[in-house]
Amino acid sequence: MAKQNYDQLAKEIIFLIGGDDNIVNLTHCVTRLRFKLKDETKTDENSLSKLKGIISIVKGNGQFQVVVGNAVEDIFNAIQRQYSIGETEVKEEKKSGTLFTRALNMMSAILNPIVIALAGAGMIKALLVILTTTLGILDTSGGTYKILAAAGNSVFYFLPLFLAYSSAKAFKCNPYIALAIVATLMEPNFTKLMSKPGDMTSFLGIPVVLIGYSGSLVPAIVSILIYSKLEKVLKKFIPKNIELFALSFVALLIMVPLTIIVIGPIGVYLADQVGNLVNFLSVKNGLLTGAVIGAGWTFLVMLGVQWGVVPIMINNISTYGYDVIRPMIAAATFASAGAAFGVFLKAKNKENKAYALSATIPALLGGITEPIVYGISLKYRKPFIAQVIGGAIAGGFMGMMHTKAIVYVFPALTTLPAFLGETFVYYVIGITLAFVITAVITYFLGIDEKDDIEIHEKNSSNTKNEAEDIIIKSCIEGEAIELSKVKDEAFASGSIGKGVGIMPQKGVLYAPADGEISTVFVTGHAVGMVTDKEAEILMHIGINTVEMNGEGFIKKVKDGQKVKAGDILIEFDIEKIKRAGYDTTTMMVISNSEEYSDIGVLNLGEVKQNNDILIIRPAIKNQ
Repeated sequence: MAKQNYDQLAKEIIFLIGGDDNIVNLTHCVTRLRFKLKDETKTDENSLSKLKGIISIVKGNGQFQVVVGNAVEDIFNAIQRQYSIGETEVKEEKKSGTLFTRALNMMSAILNPIVIALAGAGMIKALLVILTTTLGILDTSGGTYKILAAAGNSVFYFLPLFLAYSSAKAFKCNPYIALAIVATLMEPNFTKLMSKPGDMTSFLGIPVVLIGYSGSLVPAIVSILIYSKLEKVLKKFIPKNIELFALSFVALLIMVPLTIIVIGPIGVYLADQVGNLVNFLSVKNGLLTGAVIGAGWTFLVMLGVQWGVVPIMINNISTYGYDVIRPMIAAATFASAGAAFGVFLKAKNKENKAYALSATIPALLGGITEPIVYGISLKYRKPFIAQVIGGAIAGGFMGMMHTKAIVYVFPALTTLPAFLGETFVYYVIGITLAFVITAVITYFLGIDEKDDIEIHEKNSSNTKNEAEDIIIKSCIEGEAIELSKVKDEAFASGSIGKGVGIMPQKGVLYAPADGEISTVFVTGHAVGMVTDKEAEILMHIGINTVEMNGEGFIKKVKDGQKVKAGDILIEFDIEKIKRAGYDTTTMMVISNSEEYSDIGVLNLGEVKQNNDILIIRPAIKNQ
């Protein structure tokens, strides 16, 4: 999808969730846009879910999540380019959701920006293991090794600083004062006070337990949370004319001792205890622990609450040098890939096969599974059952063998070095089991493609395999042109569907066939319908007219309404659209074009509402 089409999709998304004024904030993870909205009732979820490029809508965890797959960053950036979402603070924001839900959302906001740096640094650490231990081609005392080691260790060593900055953004306080507070924990004068963990010093006679904070999570996050509350209080009392130096002066004077004396030691202790508990469960009953995580991780991803587990994994690696949870999660990832591959092998519908294969590749190479979960597993259900079974078996195996990850990465074939070590062979066996078992179960359980088959059966008219052509009338009175000549690349390329463009002479959009309205966009600039003969038609009035916010458009039908050819769907003001600077060319395309053998244009030039304009030739049914 070209850059300008991401811009267009971004506009469609924003309008369908109630406009940018309805958005409190926006973040994104690997595959989904995470909106926090003021009022979810203002959204048009039905229209949004049908946009090309949208995989699914997930509501929960206090967020309105739009799953878009691998293009998430491009779409997020397109939104940021065109709107000021997230740049202005929302005053007196109403808290919504339970305390647990808000905590998970906050953890996601803090960790999400850091994960990409953690993953990249982790891969460098894994590469060094290969070059030194496995291949023995790099000298650990040489400059090359030390420079690469510095790159690999940087994020982990200075993790508290990364967390301080992202926490300040999440808690809406000054990020540079936050950095100054947490940087104290790593300043040489302070670190030199400790020769070994547990050493003691004092501050104004108060005993201080000395601990190494490199790689720690909890102290940085908690200290900045407390500072964010303190900052609001200080700003009420410190005069504006001295705030420049007084705010940071008082903040450091209060927060640094508080962090070193109380927050730091308690935070490290609590994080260690959580890590000890997870490792205890893994040692005592790794089979059960692994089976539960392998089978259940997909459910956490669906709910968008998986970020609550990430701090435990990062803390394990920082504290022990390894993590046992990540391999169990890998079982769920490769089970998802196996489900998609099983569908690829089993499906008879070419579109389903193509989608399954296209979803398998990013899952195997990048650990991205949401296109599989929403586009395959939940759609057909049986693959979801298969991946839960496959994930449980593989996760149980890796848990039983105490399989370890040595760095934090997304589980994928490209990140295999992150699992090198004494348990590496168990990891390879585990992910292979997850993929193969799930693919086999999916294949034998099968998928229900009945609806797809019925479409072709309905289009088959006789025993000679000669299907009846479908005739579509013009939806606009005006001048018909080839679709390739319209000035919108998404339509002109045919990626949305085959059809025709019409330059309107009359501001009325008519039903081009008998059928049912599937979607009327809230802005009135586009309508989707399904004809009685199962053709899916999208009619889009003008180019970029979504930006008019519905001005100049009057909707005459609603979702689910039955219509006859010639019924008025939309009335629109041609001159108003032109004065606003928009092209009025109206596109009419068959959005399920891939289901037909050919779609042809019957008339170009001047057309009336009742003129035949498209001919659809259904695919021939094989006997």
